[in-house]
Amino acid sequence: MSDQTPFAALRQLVRDATQAAEEQCDLCSQPIPVEHRHLLNLSSREIQCVCQACRILFDRRAAGGGTLKLIPTRYLRLNTFQLTDAEWTGLHLPVDMVFITNNTLAGRVMAMYPGPMGPTESLLSLETWGDMEKRNPILKEMEPDVEALLVNRVRGAREYFLVPIDECYKLVGLIRLHWRGLTGGQEVWKEINAFFAALKRHVPSSGEDDA
Repeated sequence: MSDQTPFAALRQLVRDATQAAEEQCDLCSQPIPVEHRHLLNLSSREIQCVCQACRILFDRRAAGGGTLKLIPTRYLRLNTFQLTDAEWTGLHLPVDMVFITNNTLAGRVMAMYPGPMGPTESLLSLETWGDMEKRNPILKEMEPDVEALLVNRVRGAREYFLVPIDECYKLVGLIRLHWRGLTGGQEVWKEINAFFAALKRHVPSSGEDDA
């Protein structure tokens, strides 16, 4: 078995080199580090990786011709978010984990919930969203398309975050990768809990009052 160890290590090095080579800017194909910024394609809703040079080009509202939009890096934990259980029930959302964003191309607010098949849209009326904005003014500052209200009310949680949209798609990808069977299995729930634990460590703890 010992003579297999060098070959195993070599295979790992090849895999690592391949993965590193695949990490490149989606616009200019230049290599990029693991930590990099993203663009949102408003038409396809696809996330695109960008290098520092391309990021600077899109760091203006007029850049991208209305098709590509730089995703911001603002994170807020909304500790004083106002939403009662009765109001949540009145939203008629089928699950207790959703992200809500203002889709400018569709001309409306969209509520999406992550699942094993990807994000699924659930109807949310403008009147309902307007009421939520009145009680939670931070929502009026949410940048259309590229920022989202992420809600976690699973298993008794009452957590609300304002996050970049790519963070929501990261959660979607995590669920798709680890979901097993009809209920997801233990592994996916461990991953979901770890996701929100990491998110809480990352975001400012002072909440939206200091935004």
